[in-house]
Amino acid sequence: MDEIQPPTHHQAGAILLAGPTASGKSALAIAIAEEFDGVIINADSMQVYDGLRVLTARPGAEDEARVPHRLYGVLDPSDFCTAARWRDLALLEIEAARAAGKIPIVTGGTGLYFDILTKGIAEVPPISEAVRTHLRALQRTEGNSAIYARLKEKDPAMASRLNEGDTQRLLRALEVVEETGTSLKTWQERTAQGPVLEGPRLWLALTPDRPWVYARCDARLDWMLDEGGALEEVRNLMARQLDPALPAMKALGVPELMLVVEGKLDRDAALERIKMLTRRYAKRQMTWIRNKMCKANLSFAQDLESLKDDFFPFIRRFLLTAGE
Repeated sequence: MDEIQPPTHHQAGAILLAGPTASGKSALAIAIAEEFDGVIINADSMQVYDGLRVLTARPGAEDEARVPHRLYGVLDPSDFCTAARWRDLALLEIEAARAAGKIPIVTGGTGLYFDILTKGIAEVPPISEAVRTHLRALQRTEGNSAIYARLKEKDPAMASRLNEGDTQRLLRALEVVEETGTSLKTWQERTAQGPVLEGPRLWLALTPDRPWVYARCDARLDWMLDEGGALEEVRNLMARQLDPALPAMKALGVPELMLVVEGKLDRDAALERIKMLTRRYAKRQMTWIRNKMCKANLSFAQDLESLKDDFFPFIRRFLLTAGE
């Protein structure tokens, strides 16, 4: 076996690229990887799942073939990827990229993933399958109202922070207090721990105008339904009869398009609702960037060449000094 050489300046650093959905992150990440010999590592909580390339706006097969892409479509939709699990997978991919002499480029729109990668997380004990199965069955038979009422009784602090329509977070909060007897809020406030990204980091953030992002989101969703095959993806997912509480089943657009396939919701009405939810999601992403990435290198540009002009000089300087 060939001996792995000690990290060079080029290997030591990592680029962290964030931005709202439809802002051009994927194209920019590919341009960076091509220019600076990089490996793109996914930091989007839905793009880790296979079978949802269109609806999650995962890079196309041709784009993924241009440069190395990691952690895209690596988990089955029946799986459950926690933030801690993603962190562990991402650290392995970052180390592999560095060992190969390439620059890791971590990119995506899930702010929590960047937080846990760089700051750690207050680990919650594992949830038993019995508790998880029982609560998911309760949600399926009695709906979110029953889950919310039970959470309000056992953990009013968390219930006050959550919306009754947020199935995934409601179930997570309830299963934690049921399993441990301690509020998820208390666990989250404990000292962060676990492995984190070591070495120099270059933070880059895309911050285009909100109306432009919203228009891009709307246009992309129109394409997904008219030409992209989004409904076919949802039909294939439905054919597997998976637990509706699984994260992949809650991806943006999936619940609404399931209703369309079942004949319970008009296609145009579903599209308008998905557009509204996507705009809300983009707004939350932009708020996270504004609050958490205030020291990042920012670009307001709305085209790839301008983004390259804005960011490439920062990257060149970073790679020259990262190992010092």
